[in-house]
Amino acid sequence: MRVIILGYKNRPGVEETVDRLRPAIASHAEIVREDLTGEMPLDEIDADVALVFGGDGSILRAVKQMGTRQLPVLAINLGRLGFLADTSQDEVEELLPILQEHIILCGPQWIERSLETNTVGIPRAARTHFTVSEHLLLDCTVTKTDGTKLSALVMNEIAIQNASFHIMEVKLYADEEFVTMYRCDGLILSTPIGSTAHNLSVGGPIVRNDLQAIVISPIAPHTLTYRPVVDSAMRTYRVEVFSRHAQTSVVVDGTILCPIAPEDVVRIKPSPIRFRMLNVPGYSYYTTLQKKLGWSGHPNYNS
Repeated sequence: MRVIILGYKNRPGVEETVDRLRPAIASHAEIVREDLTGEMPLDEIDADVALVFGGDGSILRAVKQMGTRQLPVLAINLGRLGFLADTSQDEVEELLPILQEHIILCGPQWIERSLETNTVGIPRAARTHFTVSEHLLLDCTVTKTDGTKLSALVMNEIAIQNASFHIMEVKLYADEEFVTMYRCDGLILSTPIGSTAHNLSVGGPIVRNDLQAIVISPIAPHTLTYRPVVDSAMRTYRVEVFSRHAQTSVVVDGTILCPIAPEDVVRIKPSPIRFRMLNVPGYSYYTTLQKKLGWSGHPNYNS
């Protein structure tokens, strides 16, 4: 088993945890690359698994680093919330030999076999171990008036925002069909994985992360009938901004891609690249939501 170790050393506890667990990792896997800066390009690295230490932000960095070669991610949660980072650091030493055995049993095509719904041909001992799930990523391209193009791979969301505290006017098209003109503080187009991020904080819905969908959520719309919309991610969306405030920007996964002017065009479409998540036995989507969002199922009458 070949692994890469990723994280962001400026986050408290990451460097110390990696140092503590490195001997255990090395006893079950070949560590082919390690990067705790969040900057090293990894799209040419040949490995089986990416061990990502931190929170969901660390996974975002890892996805950007891996680019066109997305390895299955085993996320070790050292953050605060972590919808994606489910594995605790105490579980890593227990999981490593199980993962090593799973990869050996499934053979060289272990990722493809883990993605199959039909388990015929996979050794019985491997069927109840790990699975790999694929999740939607988006491509965002901003075309400037001078023809310059800036592109980014999107895991969570694209947000059109301004810092001038003025209402902006944003036109939205889906497959070149005019949808509406929003008058709002901003607009978010989110993946299902990103539905529990910025989208959730502005009142957007939670969308199961294996759906091929996109959530369109206006931020503080001036017209009360505007509500978040869930649409197919298999369409191409075009956004045009008619605000003339200099502080208006396209923000991808929390990082400014570029400022945007009235004649610039933003296009969002599904990426051929998929985010790959290593699913740990015993965890489920709804278990994660219950734990992270405090869904107790009944009111606390004693408080």
